[in-house]
Amino acid sequence: MGAERERVAGFGRLEEGLSQAGEWYRWGPYVSERQWGTVREDYSEGGDAWDSFPHDHARSRAYRWGEDGLAGFCDIEQRLCLSLALWNGRDPILKERAFGLTGTQGNHGEDVKEYWWYQDAVPSHAWNLWRYHYPQAEFPYQDLIDENGRRSRFDPEYELLDTGVFDGDRYWQVEVRYAKRNADDLLMAISVTNAGPETETLHVLPTAWFRNTWSWEIDGARPAMTASGDASVRIEHPTLGLLELTADAGPDGTAPTTLFCESETNMGRLYGVPGTTEYPKDGINDHVVNGATTVNPDRTGTKCSFWYRVTVSPGETAVLRVRLRPATTAAPAFGPEYDHVLDLRRAEADEFYAELTPSKASADEAMVMRQAFAGMLWSKQLFYYDVNRWLAGDPAEPVPPAARLTGRNSRWRNFNAFDIMSMPDKWEYPWFAAWDLAFHCVALAHVDPAFAKYQLILLCREWFQHPNGALPAYEWDFGDVNPPVQAWAALEVFAIDGGRDIDFLSRVFDKLLVNFTWWVNREDGEGNNLFEGGFLGLDNIGPIDRSHLPVGGILEQSDATGWMGFYAVAMGTMAVVLNRSGRRPGQDLTLKFLEHFAAITDALDGLGLWDESDGLYYDRLKTASGDVVPVKVRSMVGIIPALAAVVIGEDDLQGSLTVGKRFADFLARHGMTDRQKLGERGLLRGEPGEQRLLFSLCGPDRLERLFAKLFDEGEFLSPHGLRALSAYHRDHPYRLEIEGFTAGIDYEPAESTTSMFGGNSNWRGPIWFPLNYLVISALDRYHRFYGDEFTIEYPTGSGQQHTLEEVGDDLADRLISIFTRDGNGRRACFGGTERMQTDPAWRDNLIFSEYFHGDNGAAIGAFHQTGWTGVIADLIRRRHGEVEAVGDVVRRIGIPAA
Repeated sequence: MGAERERVAGFGRLEEGLSQAGEWYRWGPYVSERQWGTVREDYSEGGDAWDSFPHDHARSRAYRWGEDGLAGFCDIEQRLCLSLALWNGRDPILKERAFGLTGTQGNHGEDVKEYWWYQDAVPSHAWNLWRYHYPQAEFPYQDLIDENGRRSRFDPEYELLDTGVFDGDRYWQVEVRYAKRNADDLLMAISVTNAGPETETLHVLPTAWFRNTWSWEIDGARPAMTASGDASVRIEHPTLGLLELTADAGPDGTAPTTLFCESETNMGRLYGVPGTTEYPKDGINDHVVNGATTVNPDRTGTKCSFWYRVTVSPGETAVLRVRLRPATTAAPAFGPEYDHVLDLRRAEADEFYAELTPSKASADEAMVMRQAFAGMLWSKQLFYYDVNRWLAGDPAEPVPPAARLTGRNSRWRNFNAFDIMSMPDKWEYPWFAAWDLAFHCVALAHVDPAFAKYQLILLCREWFQHPNGALPAYEWDFGDVNPPVQAWAALEVFAIDGGRDIDFLSRVFDKLLVNFTWWVNREDGEGNNLFEGGFLGLDNIGPIDRSHLPVGGILEQSDATGWMGFYAVAMGTMAVVLNRSGRRPGQDLTLKFLEHFAAITDALDGLGLWDESDGLYYDRLKTASGDVVPVKVRSMVGIIPALAAVVIGEDDLQGSLTVGKRFADFLARHGMTDRQKLGERGLLRGEPGEQRLLFSLCGPDRLERLFAKLFDEGEFLSPHGLRALSAYHRDHPYRLEIEGFTAGIDYEPAESTTSMFGGNSNWRGPIWFPLNYLVISALDRYHRFYGDEFTIEYPTGSGQQHTLEEVGDDLADRLISIFTRDGNGRRACFGGTERMQTDPAWRDNLIFSEYFHGDNGAAIGAFHQTGWTGVIADLIRRRHGEVEAVGDVVRRIGIPAA
């Protein structure tokens, strides 16, 4: 076992809380890329988070619930943060955090306008590598705001590269390497390379600060930082103890200047009133940029920076060294040992990923996999949000507006998070989202299964899960509904981890049982097993807002109903595992979920969601007046029922016939009790005593018709995966007319031209990873039942027959090809951005975007590691046979080892 594997194995019982985390996890990249503009920091009356706390306030205003920074590291409770600030000598402000447009400024919604990459990381964060490209000319803040403001939703976004600020290679390549000598000895090495044609000077300011924990309480205890030498700071904190932050001399032998201010709001700048200090949060910024006397001459405070001025010739690199460690350490902070630790931790990371890399994977695939995992590990963040305290306000602060008490998240007073969580994207989505997180966990399970389990358990803990059983959806509205994929994810994590942790599965099963009941009681409005979940994470996928219908009535959703069948399958499978393990009886619960599955199947069959002429499932809008209108949009909404399929073993089948009344009746009504006829129909396979029955929401005839649509290159199948909306609507836009209301939808392969769920919401044609991944997983289940003798035409109309396994493999290859170089050396994800395609300094810095162009695979939306796209690492390992399927793991449970 390698050194990193030993650290991961020593994780400890993280699921019991942060205080129980393994010691190597005490410091990590738990700092957000953006805290401004978040719900947590919004204390406005109207709840407009973006406008109430804009980027212009971020350098001057103390955050209440978290911190942000460039390449940020902190302790596991974010008491002390360490990150990077830069100044090119021309910008109006220090570059302390990434800049981007708010939801109203961007022509397609919120959008970061910077280039940085999470290039490497290991689970213990003993090694992390971050890269950033910073212009040498003045950063075009206003140009980006103005030009994007002029553009409409029908225009492309105006990006930082489009401004010309990188022309002539006049930029800095900045890398930050973190390495730990031991659990509490953190090394930070900063490399700055002048990519431009002329000698330039860069101001580099490694910065440390305390998260402000004292301003919100009356007589709150304040920690302290004090200079203890020319480039050394003594850090005193009541729980962290006594630490030393030290900076080495620069390349020219000159020690940096140490600057101090307070992690306090600049009340004068923001509100025109006197503040509590002459040296507020932006004091170092104002001193470096404008020469203001806003740093403490006594060299003490709660925020400090080491100010380097580094002059670098063209093509040359300067390295700066910082170290944070216990103050009692006597050994020299810098020297050969420092460099040895960096080299050793990088070598250990190489060893760690060598074990994970399939032997048959190409070097390019290996790089994609490693950077995807690195992005997942960098995307951890402290998520702190006490809703009850947030609504009521803090004792030492003004009382929030009364409207807050009935506004956003006011029905979630039980929610009280203070945890390390996996974020979809630490700039655009610096808050967890329930269904995103499930996919994160599948990817994370390959590198850090304990953390993956912790995330799934955490979402179900009593301070997250509502007392009524609902799971919180996402920060902007905990009460909205995300697809119930947590049980599926728990099974996948269980299997990836070797199928051994029955305690984990049992624990998450109990909490999800409560959530399943909530779904049945709340979301099935008429009790007919057709479910109405609202938008269900698929923003903008239809012509109407599915959470707020434009006419009275209800929307019976094929995807909500399909998701519930999918949920029942996963819960039933978990019950089978628990029963077979001998740890707890599970047969009754297995039957319970088979009964639910049978009822949902009957509903889909008999209540009009299947369209025989089109071969797809459609939503059905039932108005208050009794009209029923199918919403005939060819989208992934109509595919989701095919995801719900289960193979029932002979023992479980016999028990169901004996005990399960509704399920037995269902089988009888559908002619599924005659084993000979089942065999003739291809639904029962295997030798007597080991027979298995395929039970699917989508029967065999419908499945083949649905696959014919799904794998048609003129509809869903693109060169790089499955589109969210069929390209059929490119030439055949859909219009819905009902009770005087008219809406429409057409195929949009890139950004959406509507803002139904925010400007960056788009399921109208691009390729999204979560449903592509689930389709591949479903194809594997179907193939394991049908075997090689069952084939379909793929692509539709090609005349070529393939097994479902081959189809799944090809879909995986199409997704992988988004990131790997093609025969011309180009990566689809970079689209037409030539610098990223051809420049050696850019072309191997990968982006794992939120979604991808439906025709050419170009990356769109958030792209600084949008978590669920990280499952590309899982797909690469699966594609090369490194991952055992859930079905195989389940079948092995309870069988004595040979």
